[in-house]
Amino acid sequence: MNRLVLMIFVSAAVAGILPMAVTPVFAQDTRAYEDRVATLEKEIAILDRQLSENSARSRDLLSDLTLIRKRISNRKSLVAEADRQIRRYSDGIYSAQRQINRLEARIDTLTEHYARLLRSAYKNRDARVWYMYILASDDLGQAFRRIGYFRNISAGIRDQAEKIETAKSELTAEKERLQSLKNEAAKVREQRASELRSLQKDENKAQLMAGRLKQDRRRYERQLAEKKKQVEALNREIKRLVEAAMKASSGGGGKEEEIDYELASEFSRNKGRLPWPADGPVVDGFGQRYHPVFTTLKLPFNNGIDVALSPGSEIRAVFDGVVKKIVVMPGYNICVLVQHGNYFSFYCKLQSSSVKAGDRVKTGQPIGRVDTINGETKLHFQIWQGQKPQNPELWLRKK
Repeated sequence: MNRLVLMIFVSAAVAGILPMAVTPVFAQDTRAYEDRVATLEKEIAILDRQLSENSARSRDLLSDLTLIRKRISNRKSLVAEADRQIRRYSDGIYSAQRQINRLEARIDTLTEHYARLLRSAYKNRDARVWYMYILASDDLGQAFRRIGYFRNISAGIRDQAEKIETAKSELTAEKERLQSLKNEAAKVREQRASELRSLQKDENKAQLMAGRLKQDRRRYERQLAEKKKQVEALNREIKRLVEAAMKASSGGGGKEEEIDYELASEFSRNKGRLPWPADGPVVDGFGQRYHPVFTTLKLPFNNGIDVALSPGSEIRAVFDGVVKKIVVMPGYNICVLVQHGNYFSFYCKLQSSSVKAGDRVKTGQPIGRVDTINGETKLHFQIWQGQKPQNPELWLRKK
């Protein structure tokens, strides 16, 4: 009997802790999945709108090709996220089902013991047998213990059995919940797969664009040469502005001109955690890239990143600092340079600026709104450490 009670206790304990072990993990995974999906879908909506609004105005086939490929990439990421979530649910369901099977086996064993006990009680239903058992006690204390044992044995077994039944119900409910989540995840995967199939049209469109570019390579090379001039002019101007700011800060221009190294140190400690200047997908990354069609043709080196945005999106400062200069550049419209000690952040392609040179800005403070230039709505953003450009994606927090 003691072994039976111990087995019941262990079974109930296992059943009691299982929901606590499963639920938080799945809740955390689900929240992370939903957050990631929301980010990807928001980026896709921006790309959809930009492609739709710019298609009638933009003649830059490379830009459209870049947007379409980014959208395809996001769709594939959504499908991959759904697949991973489904695998998590499936693993959880498998684990829960195994535990249910164990509990059911224990309940079967308990039921068998119940039957044996009932048969024994029936055979010895004569109360005189029980009285004799009590009267045969060695002393009064043992007699009272046997009386208590007979009183509590049935109630104790029923209580433990009820705990196991409750645990079984909880596990069954958990199984149903996980199954429901699995069904939802499968539905999401099918939706994303359907969207991915629909993007085959975009891929066909991209192939047509590539064909048109191949047919008119000379015209595109002229456009690329003009773009290269604009990029080089921008890079020279940024370098000049940074050099001037650094020179003024170290050339005896007064205490107000000294480099704030404490601010610079704080900026450096926040590497990888800076807020984004605006919410949108990166469609052109830092560094050297090659043309997607003319694969041996170098594109202008990018000292920053380009972020696709909805028209009129607000641009925000990524850290505390001082506005050093506001300039207007061909192809980039309004550009704002903010100094953070010996670090600098640069915001280009603005249609308006809400700050002026000399203003102190706080992290997240609006500094202007993005412009739509030649049918493209993109923020060009750079970060410099002294006179060396940095990859902004290494400084901004991961999405």
